[in-house]
Amino acid sequence: MSYSFDPLNQFLQGAEYVDRILRGAKPADLPVQYPTKFQLVVNLTTAKALGLAIPASVLSLADEMVE
Repeated sequence: MSYSFDPLNQFLQGAEYVDRILRGAKPADLPVQYPTKFQLVVNLTTAKALGLAIPASVLSLADEMVE
């Protein structure tokens, strides 16, 4: 399992920063933004190989399941 920030969302936030800088904003004046969207990924193949049973409640919360 992995619970981390959404890489696509981080990329889009970076693009917004570049846009602001190219429009004349000073980088020092831009606020620090932390990730706002996180994702839960469950690797079912690895869990099965390790003999782990992932509860259905966790699987229902997962954003992505790798089989």
